[in-house]
Amino acid sequence: MSVRVAIPDLVSPSYFPAIAAVELGFLPDATIELLYPVTKTYEELREGRLDFVGGAAHAALYAFKDWHGAKLLCALAQHMYWFLVVRNDLEPKRGDLSVLKGRRIGAAPGPVDGLKQLLKRAGVTEVQIGPVPGAVGEKASFGLAAARALAEGQIDGFWANGMGAEIAVREGVGTVILDARRQESEEVKGYTFPALICTEKTVRERPQLAMAARQAVVEAQRVLKREPERATEIGRKHFPPQEAELIAELIRRDAPFYDPAITAPTIDAMNQFARSLGLLARKVTYKDLVWTG
Repeated sequence: MSVRVAIPDLVSPSYFPAIAAVELGFLPDATIELLYPVTKTYEELREGRLDFVGGAAHAALYAFKDWHGAKLLCALAQHMYWFLVVRNDLEPKRGDLSVLKGRRIGAAPGPVDGLKQLLKRAGVTEVQIGPVPGAVGEKASFGLAAARALAEGQIDGFWANGMGAEIAVREGVGTVILDARRQESEEVKGYTFPALICTEKTVRERPQLAMAARQAVVEAQRVLKREPERATEIGRKHFPPQEAELIAELIRRDAPFYDPAITAPTIDAMNQFARSLGLLARKVTYKDLVWTG
């Protein structure tokens, strides 16, 4: 029986270790699929229609109330991993969030939480945050849809992955004003991270599969750090042509963050963020949440 692994945004360097784990053969009999948005991806995991999900760790709380029934296996990469891009004609400057006032910013369910909290922390109000036109359906790639919507003037900026940001910059339509992973405070970096998640039922009834999935990601991260050019052949199978040729460079940039470790401080920071959003109502320990079997 095939092992189903799903991610909410296919054309993304942050979830790429999950794609590589499958495509490089580290997790035999597995398929990788796109299921957007991340809240729906986790709902499908909860209902037993998926085996593993690679997505924003905190967003699992939309499907697994107070973390009941979910287990984190490993990090696909470290820290909150989205970029804030604003259209060039607004003359945006790096780190200046005031340019967002009164603007239309596109963000996906789940990732939007980090942006809203970041803006609240910075005291920036009157920002119109909503969906990106075209970023719906099973074929959606949010970052690419966001870059296209920015180019067409449907939005003034977006909060999305590294591929969406790269396309907007290369096409001369957008400027990155914030790179959360590299630019922000430790508190903001700790809001969330991309993780491989399964259910408690899986680790209880199929621990060998859970262990194999975690090890597959570890092996994929090692290959990508050592040979980022391997990403191109994988990208050509799943991405449009332009993005397939760009993915190796983005992997090279992100390679320092390809670390599978989930530490206790990481869990504490994420859960504090989740409590501030009203997504978490009970105290959850590291041992409760992270499977180390």
